[in-house]
This record gives sequence, C-alpha cells and structure tokens, in this order.
Amino acid sequence: MAQGTGAQRPRWVLGLAALAAAVLVAAGVLVVTRLVGDDGSRRIGPTAATPTADPTPSPTAPPGAGITGPLNLLLVGVDTRVSVPGWEPHGDAVLVVHVPKGLDRAYLFSLPRDLLVDIPAFPKADYGGGKTKLTHAMSYGSRVPGKPKEPSTEQGYELLRSTVSGYTGLRFDAGAVLTFNGFDKLVDELGGVDLYVDQRVVSLHRRPDGRHREPAPGGGGYVGPQMVYEKGERHLTGWQALDYARQRYITGGDYARQRHQQQLVKALVTKILDEDLARQPERVQQVVDALGDMLVYVGGPRIVDVAYALGGLSPDRFVLVGLPGEGVGQGSAYRGEQLEPTGRTFLTELRAGRADAYLAAHPELRVKG
Repeated sequence: MAQGTGAQRPRWVLGLAALAAAVLVAAGVLVVTRLVGDDGSRRIGPTAATPTADPTPSPTAPPGAGITGPLNLLLVGVDTRVSVPGWEPHGDAVLVVHVPKGLDRAYLFSLPRDLLVDIPAFPKADYGGGKTKLTHAMSYGSRVPGKPKEPSTEQGYELLRSTVSGYTGLRFDAGAVLTFNGFDKLVDELGGVDLYVDQRVVSLHRRPDGRHREPAPGGGGYVGPQMVYEKGERHLTGWQALDYARQRYITGGDYARQRHQQQLVKALVTKILDEDLARQPERVQQVVDALGDMLVYVGGPRIVDVAYALGGLSPDRFVLVGLPGEGVGQGSAYRGEQLEPTGRTFLTELRAGRADAYLAAHPELRVKG
C-alpha cells in the first residue's frame, strides 16, 4: 500500500469500517498483516535470504514506535445522497475513540447528531459561525465558495473536527470519514456478523427481502412491508447490519441508534480477531477490495503508524460508553439535544485520565457489547 504525499489527502482502505468507530483501532490487526510475519519480523525491505551490503544493519524501529498516547480519533459516518447534485454531506454519526497513554485500552462514545454546539467561524466556506446542531458543521464546512454543486467532504470534516474539539476539549490526532455505500458488501465479505439485538427494531427503509420500501405518495414516508429485527442473538447479513444500525425512529431515538452502532462496531472487531483474519492475507485483500473508496483517512500521523500502535488492543479492552442526553427547546419548538450532567462530567474525567474510576461510579454509562 502506498501513502499519498504532499498536498494530496491520503486515501486508505482499512480492513474494518463500521459506521465509524473502531476503524483505526481494528485496522492495526489487518494492516500489520501486510507488514509483519508470523514470527514478528517485518516484511518491508529485503528478506532474510536476500544479501545486503551491511551484514549487521542497524535495527529498524517498527511502525508507530514513537506513538505512546494518549490518542484521540474522530470518526464520522456521513449522510450522502450521491444521486442529488450538490448534496452537502451531513455528519450522521459522530464517534470518538480515546486511547489513554500506554495504548492498552480504548473508549468509544458517540455525540448526538442534533447536539447543540458552538460552530466556529470557518472562512474557507464563508461561514460566520453560530450555535446550531452538530450535524450541520459537516455541511456548512463542506461549502466551497464559487462551487455550489461541488461540496468538499474533507473540508466539512475540518470544521466538524474543530467543533467537536471545542465541545469536548480533546485534540484529535487522526480521523476518518465514511459513507454508508458499500458497507453491506464489507459485512458480507466477512461472512456476516453476530450481534445481540437488544430491542425490537422495525425498519423504516427496508422490506423483509432487503429491497427498499417505496416512497409514499406526496413524500410522506414509505409504504409496504417492513423488515423487523426481533430481540435476541442474531446473525445479520450486510444489508441487515447497515439497516439495523441506521434506525433512529425507535424506542430511545437517536441514543438507541448510537448504542446499536457502537455494538455493531465491536461485533466486527471481535469477529476479525476471533477468526484470526489478520493472518490470512488473501482474506485481508478481499476485505480491502470490498471497501473501495467508502473510507477517507483524514489524519495527522501516518495511518500505518497509528494502526500498528493500536494493533495490540483486544475487544475486552474496548469500552463502549453511552452519554445520556435530553431535548432542548423554546416553548414547544425543538432546537436540539444537550448532554446530561453525567455525560458532560465523563468528558472532564476522560481528559483528566480518570475515566475508569468515573465509569466504576457510574456503571449505567457502560454500553453492553
């Protein structure tokens, strides 16, 4: 794999893309396969059988050797409608991965798409700033002056990153933007995913056979039979996994959807680790090919360094955190969401390195995988 240089943004297809979250964490498992043999020796450069000019070369530091943490990764699932010319991307899923110093564990939490935040001014998009829903930061930032039908997803991510950083107090080291296109193919390449469905979910978008439901006359929703995900242990195919994780008009609303997205991410990470896919280069290539351009890496350090540094994490050290929130309004007018005090305090304790103690005192914040 080659990395872009200069002003061009590097585009990486990593082996795990689940709506957002564990992409960079689990990528270590897959990317390192391309670099490291079963005996731990690097596959970059001459092999042991290849003569070299220096019989005792200096040891080469492995990728990511200088990354010690803490690391903050911002991953965004983007709502794009490619069939609509000039459609501006919206941050439909905003997830944060925090890896403390030592890189021995990770915390994953979501921010509500409708979270009321202060979006800073962004001259690149001629945006003057304002207080509005988090999802709009992506669309406002994507606007390119003079090119109304050519929005920039990467530019939108830049404003979203600044907005989330200002709200959480976290500085982000790397991140990724994902679209939902091709996600179902990715899951199918992995043979589906086993997931505990924690509540009955009725799909707004899909029929039981997987076909999309027809728009209702006059644009008022959809008509036709609906796919239903019953509570319990389920094996989901690609389209089912994506459809299940997208539903937010359910009990619990967007907070339930955030929980389901996190659970799906962890299920994919667990599957890849349990089936030892990282030691099967041909399977890794199949997964990479399935992803195509659905993921754009927009980070700072080289992705291979970040991936290698996080490659030692295991699913049981991957903590899912649900931040409770509530609606905000003026009279009967809904304006958006705000985090409840326990959620806001978690962010403070996370920055201070006291997340474990805080979660022990507030076990209700832990999301069961």
